[in-house]
Amino acid sequence: MADWSSAQYLQFAGERTRPAADLLARIGCERPRAVADIGCGPGNSTELLTARWPKARIAGIDTSPDMLKAARERLPDATFEQVSAEDWKPGPEDDVLFANASLHWTADPVATIRRLHEAQPHDGWIAVQMPDNVNEPSHRLMEEAAAAKPFADKVAGTARDPLAAPTAFFDALSGISDHIDLWHTSYYHRMDDVDAIVEWVRSTGLKPYLDKLSADEAEAFVADYRSRLEMAYPAMANGERLLRYPRFFVVARRA
Repeated sequence: MADWSSAQYLQFAGERTRPAADLLARIGCERPRAVADIGCGPGNSTELLTARWPKARIAGIDTSPDMLKAARERLPDATFEQVSAEDWKPGPEDDVLFANASLHWTADPVATIRRLHEAQPHDGWIAVQMPDNVNEPSHRLMEEAAAAKPFADKVAGTARDPLAAPTAFFDALSGISDHIDLWHTSYYHRMDDVDAIVEWVRSTGLKPYLDKLSADEAEAFVADYRSRLEMAYPAMANGERLLRYPRFFVVARRA
């Protein structure tokens, strides 16, 4: 897969950082020794962690060189490493593991969260937020647009699987945690127009599709996708579009 773009991602930095702040507010750890931001991206979420816990050792991991470059420029005092969440292991002092909009990209988010939390020290906290939006028009229409094209075989099976039910996350954590907090929040983002919605998903859900296509194919695919968005997200009275974005949150403390 081609590298992620920090500049593309940060076009909507405020909207993308808000769920991280909401997740952070539910962590009960007051004086962690070390804090790890798993899938730190360009460091916008890591910055929240450094502000809350200025005396903790802060580290971020990500698979994207461009995201890590932006994160290091943003937070030169933090430590950043290029490694996947599936290959990374917590250290013995990682009292807080934080993952904002990253673990849904792993092959098995339930198993990944359990493995990470199980490796934490006693009283360690894990806090995870994942988009739960594969059934939203923004994502369903990617599949419809892809299936309608002669190059459909190139992008078949690209869509992410839906998240497991909340009960699956609870069951995975219940034997190793003494505190489990699960919830959904649906955010409603004001978009200037349909093109803004395309730009929003271009750095996330749309990217795996575009990575598999030639430049001409990608242009045709995006044009078709955009036309479908026009109908799914009608203009409001002021001309803007409202993008509904459901997210699932998990916070647990290691027993």
